[in-house]
Amino acid sequence: MSVPVNTPLMGGNERKYLNECIDTGWISSEGPFIERFESEFSKYCNRQFGIAVSSGSAALDIAVKAIGIGPGDEVIMPTFTIISPALSVIKAGGTPVFVDNDPLTWNMDVDLIESKITTKTKAILVVHIYGLPVDMDKISQLAATYKLRVIEDAAEMHGQSYRDKMCGSFGDISIFSFYANKNITTGEGGMIMCDNADIAKHCRKLRNLAFDPDRPRFIHYEAGWNYRMTNMQAAMGLAQLEQIDSFVTRKRVMGNIYQKELGFLVGLGYRLPLAATTDAKNIYWVFGLVAPNEDEKNKLVDYLNSKKIGTRPFFWCMHQQPLFFNLGFGADQHFPISENLARCGFYIPSGLGLTLQQMEEVTSTIKQFYA
Repeated sequence: MSVPVNTPLMGGNERKYLNECIDTGWISSEGPFIERFESEFSKYCNRQFGIAVSSGSAALDIAVKAIGIGPGDEVIMPTFTIISPALSVIKAGGTPVFVDNDPLTWNMDVDLIESKITTKTKAILVVHIYGLPVDMDKISQLAATYKLRVIEDAAEMHGQSYRDKMCGSFGDISIFSFYANKNITTGEGGMIMCDNADIAKHCRKLRNLAFDPDRPRFIHYEAGWNYRMTNMQAAMGLAQLEQIDSFVTRKRVMGNIYQKELGFLVGLGYRLPLAATTDAKNIYWVFGLVAPNEDEKNKLVDYLNSKKIGTRPFFWCMHQQPLFFNLGFGADQHFPISENLARCGFYIPSGLGLTLQQMEEVTSTIKQFYA
């Protein structure tokens, strides 16, 4: 692709810190950068504890287990999201209960949550989608009223805030992903965040095959995972974190350019990302477009790809995943807003490494298609 859908930006101390790992020999899951990255990222997100792990999905697996989700427990979550949150709940023995999404913010519709709460409901799993945060005040109120746990999936929200409070600082436990397309990347990697010392200790145990620091080594009383982050990944993460403010500014500048240049699409029936709500300004993790129908989306995507401009489809709904049908989840459910987003939505090149020249190529190519 002449304009890839994502290009990371690594212009800080990444090379310096990685060379330090190589020079000192600290390249595996032990080394000073891990603790430094955990500490600095926790401080940035206003959390007491950070536990670095191998991916955002690994962080979800651990978070779900660490707060006690198990067989028979129901967890309310959006149907429009990546598959990882639902998979983590199912692997723990729980039942995902899906909620439709809001047509403007593309986040879960919090006004639909209360009707889904039953005596089996154990938690609400919040997923901030694409650039705007979920209404966390309403989530917190519901959790307090019904005595529910809150898991906050802030995988896409590095640097975003909700009413001046950092995303990733809400609920009983929160997670981030550091995949290559995130605002902070370690290539692969993730982080669990919480304020409870006992939960943090349990998470650290679970990421390391459930080795018990208080018992003889190689004797296990609980199932865990090898979900450790390497010192080299943490070194890159720390270097990226040092640049987070400039990354957030850059994302918003890019989003504003796209809004201006592609605003004409609204007159053709498209929906563009909401620039802001009363709670936050969009961070534009990706810049999504929702076409007036699926056929129109396919035509534009095919044209962009023919011009070597990368695109990615939106998430597919959880209640329509063939995997979940076979497991007995999601069948005969209908969520019209989410289904429309999944079928008609896609995003255009949005990575931090995108240049102004490349953005101009993207917008001019879309204009050519509709000339």
